[in-house]
Amino acid sequence: MLIVDENSNPFEMSCAIEVFGLRRPELGRELYDFTLCAAGPRTRMRDGFFTLTGVAGLEAADEADTLIVPNRPDTDTPRSPRVLDAVRRAHTRGARLVGFCSGAFTMAEAGLLDGRRAACHWMWAESFRVRFPKVRLEPDVLFVDDGDILTASGSASALDLGLHVVRRDHGAEIANHVSRRLVFAAHRDGGQRQFVERPVPDVPDESLGPLLAWAQERLGEPLTVADLAARAAVSPATLHRRFRAQLGTTPLAWLTGERVALACRLIERGEERLDVVAARSGLGTAANLRARVRRETGLSPSAYRRRFGPGGGEPLVS
Repeated sequence: MLIVDENSNPFEMSCAIEVFGLRRPELGRELYDFTLCAAGPRTRMRDGFFTLTGVAGLEAADEADTLIVPNRPDTDTPRSPRVLDAVRRAHTRGARLVGFCSGAFTMAEAGLLDGRRAACHWMWAESFRVRFPKVRLEPDVLFVDDGDILTASGSASALDLGLHVVRRDHGAEIANHVSRRLVFAAHRDGGQRQFVERPVPDVPDESLGPLLAWAQERLGEPLTVADLAARAAVSPATLHRRFRAQLGTTPLAWLTGERVALACRLIERGEERLDVVAARSGLGTAANLRARVRRETGLSPSAYRRRFGPGGGEPLVS
């Protein structure tokens, strides 16, 4: 469920609807029971673009398993006490809280982020630190998953965090399906930089797209960063700079992430032999597979299989 507050940004609202609210009959089941709620019958959206009506009342938030808190660009304006109370009640009863962009301000104002990690848009990082010094702000990442509280840094990273939530709830295969519907990158790690300076290149085309596609078809092979650099006809140092500039990560981190994602898909499709999964995904050994999958998903391969393997599950309430 998403709370829409006065002056909320409609883009983040649309991201939530696109990821969590769309019907997906091609999957044979619905992923979430998603609704909107607001404190009043009419909610004026950002800069008066439009007025939202016809959504549930704020009391509906008391039934949500996952609550997406309001995001408002007027970060210096105090949030409604009723909205803050609804967010606090949700947290007290164990609901998962999600904040997109300035949503971290809402949760911090509610007193829920003290001593915890959080992300917010880089433009507001300094003012956030001044107002909420007890929060462990991570200003240079796309999103932060701190267990029951998740925050995304900016507008586009709302999609990254949304897909991360889908991956946590339903596995990599379903998250990939949702990303294909979005025509959006299936997996951008939350630790990637949220803001990257990209000057106009002197070389006509330095896009990593063809190289990434080539590598994704060969994840089971013993690819190294040197192999990627040779394929791109550049030095490893130049390749590293391009990855940092275009993806905000390193070639090795990207390659490892893709291999873990492939391993998760293989497990979801029913492969039970860890040595086979490790070999086909390029992770090498079952021990490395266990370590990498646990680090990425918080689950052992066996637990991941029980949760996301063939058979699926019931829709979650969001």
